Amino acid sequence: MKNFTAEFKTLSYVIAKSQRILLFAHNGPDGDTAGSVLAMKEYLTSIGKITDIACNDPLPSFLESLTTYSFEFPSKLDLSSYDTVIACDSVERGFQEILPTLPEKTATIFIDHHPDIAISADVIILDAKCSSACELIYEYLISQDIHISKNIATYLMIGVLSDTGNFQHSNTSTRVLEISSDLMKKGASFSKIIEATFANKKLSTLKLWGIAFEKAKINPKNGLITTVLTQQDIEQCNASTEDIGQVASILNTVPGTKFSLVLSEREKGTIKGSLRSEQYKGVDVSAIAHLFGGGGHKLASGFEIKGQIKETETGWEII
Repeated sequence: MKNFTAEFKTLSYVIAKSQRILLFAHNGPDGDTAGSVLAMKEYLTSIGKITDIACNDPLPSFLESLTTYSFEFPSKLDLSSYDTVIACDSVERGFQEILPTLPEKTATIFIDHHPDIAISADVIILDAKCSSACELIYEYLISQDIHISKNIATYLMIGVLSDTGNFQHSNTSTRVLEISSDLMKKGASFSKIIEATFANKKLSTLKLWGIAFEKAKINPKNGLITTVLTQQDIEQCNASTEDIGQVASILNTVPGTKFSLVLSEREKGTIKGSLRSEQYKGVDVSAIAHLFGGGGHKLASGFEIKGQIKETETGWEII
């Protein structure tokens, strides 16, 4: 990990001087961004700071059994009232929309592990070699001798498990395992998190996955396995876009494939592309995502484009 001694000290100083702090989770929140802001809220609340969590989407339903906190829509908050704003994980997915509305006096802080972040902040804590934003927050808390409670440990473990695929991805370093061991010692329940985030699937989720798997096709020339999900598919299953999250990772486990792509229709005529691969497969999916204005890691990336998915005689096309 990079040496963030100066940045960690600055973050502690900013927090100490702030009374009202806004935490920001990215659009379509996953386990890492949610775990990051929940852990920070638990800590900041414990030291008497007035803290809210903002997100353009609600708290993922699969986390409702693990926390009593909720997300607030930015439009419902007085953004000018906060001394500091801390964005955690994939900060380019939504945070850039509120940056111009913040007063100049507001301190801005990014905690992220995604490369190629094109927006700036007063303090940037970013290391693409870290498994997750939650790993970085753990390192910050430890460096400042901050007590990690059972709840904080649970929230951080959610992010670590989410972004390492339950320790199956190549970003599972020895440091990740050391951190996870310490979080479990501090009270994080591995089995409870797994049940809530991975094993506890609604019937609507399973139906949507079935449609996605039925449509999946493999291109033998490049090893791509791809599938599509339309708005009609999602509505037909009484599901939500939240249920799409793990499809790309599951498809990536199919023998003989090198990388996976899931195209799913979202609101306002937008299509989201989710790409996954593994280290040994030798495919940099971030290079593909960049072609469409997206980004991410070599093994997990995404992009958004305008259009609709239509079925033709020759297959699926975006129009």
